[in-house]
Amino acid sequence: MEKQNLQRLESLDVLRGFDLFFLVGLESIIHALHGAIKTPWYDALMWNFDHVQWQGFSPWDLIMPLFMFMAGVAMPFALSKYQTANKSVLYKRILKRVVLLWIFGMISQGNLLGLDPDRIFIFSNTLQSIAVGYLFSALLFLNTGIKTQIGIAVSLLLVYWGVMEFITIDGYGGGDYSPDHNLAEGVDRMVFGRFRDASQIVNGEVVFPDWYRYTWVISSLNFIVTVLSGVFAGHILKNDRFSQNMKTMLLFSIGAALVLAGWIWDLQMPVVKKIWTSSMVLVSSGYCFLLMGIFYYWIDFKGHRKNITWLKVYGMNSIVAYMLAMVVYFGSISNSLLHGFEQYLGAYFPALIALSNSAIIFFILWRLYKMNLFLRV
Repeated sequence: MEKQNLQRLESLDVLRGFDLFFLVGLESIIHALHGAIKTPWYDALMWNFDHVQWQGFSPWDLIMPLFMFMAGVAMPFALSKYQTANKSVLYKRILKRVVLLWIFGMISQGNLLGLDPDRIFIFSNTLQSIAVGYLFSALLFLNTGIKTQIGIAVSLLLVYWGVMEFITIDGYGGGDYSPDHNLAEGVDRMVFGRFRDASQIVNGEVVFPDWYRYTWVISSLNFIVTVLSGVFAGHILKNDRFSQNMKTMLLFSIGAALVLAGWIWDLQMPVVKKIWTSSMVLVSSGYCFLLMGIFYYWIDFKGHRKNITWLKVYGMNSIVAYMLAMVVYFGSISNSLLHGFEQYLGAYFPALIALSNSAIIFFILWRLYKMNLFLRV
């Protein structure tokens, strides 16, 4: 932990808090209420809080890309001062951050704390996808110009498409984007084997469950692009030659163009978040640009800062918020203190427990915020 005393882009902190609030504070409550509120209108609402099973895109599918995008937005602000310095020290800092993010990812979703070698999974988490994107984006930012970075981002999108479209290995690939036969699925099975998330050893054989379709190896090409898209937004926001009005217009126009391009590409390469297709990158990054534009316009441009502190509480300690939600089970505390209400609330009792868990996490984050302490990875 370290004290925060640097000038920050306030809209970025608030947008990050907005993302984390939905993931850490609201999701569990919404899903718990679904068990009690069995009505068509609530069923329709749940679409906003569930991932699309395969092709398509829901608001909830934006949570992970937005987290990665914002890691990129912060990069021009955090790394610019090092561009003319001795970079060996900075490279060590970047590597340290990548390693820590990777370990945190294995803790939160890779069963590292289970202390069971048979249940450890190597690459399975949002933090690890950020680590991959951050590593390459940081190296590109420090050693190349904006035109080169854009060129590499476009090239990676096309390389991903070309690999998925024209390479076939053991029945996977060749332009097949179905859950069972896309190349990204086949490569993950070949590379990770029993170390792939959700895999099991049954009678000495590795079994991959049908319900797990997230891929990581080939998808890493586009993880880099997602973080780079945030870097491009950061370039715009940090550029003193642009007026605040121009920055807002650029964010909105680029966002709209990316969304349109992504959905047009969907006609040939489907938008599929689970394998991080190139069309999905354009769609999600476009939405991220639009959200960044909204928050920048409202907070940094127009100066509306009333009633946003609670979002900064989440946003300025985002890794702490994420790890608390993913690793620590606060239900034992909530159930111990509130179990007497179950007889009165019935089917709504799980929602009370979820609300209590979210409140405990927020209280911890709020105390850290009030003490001006923030986790730096």
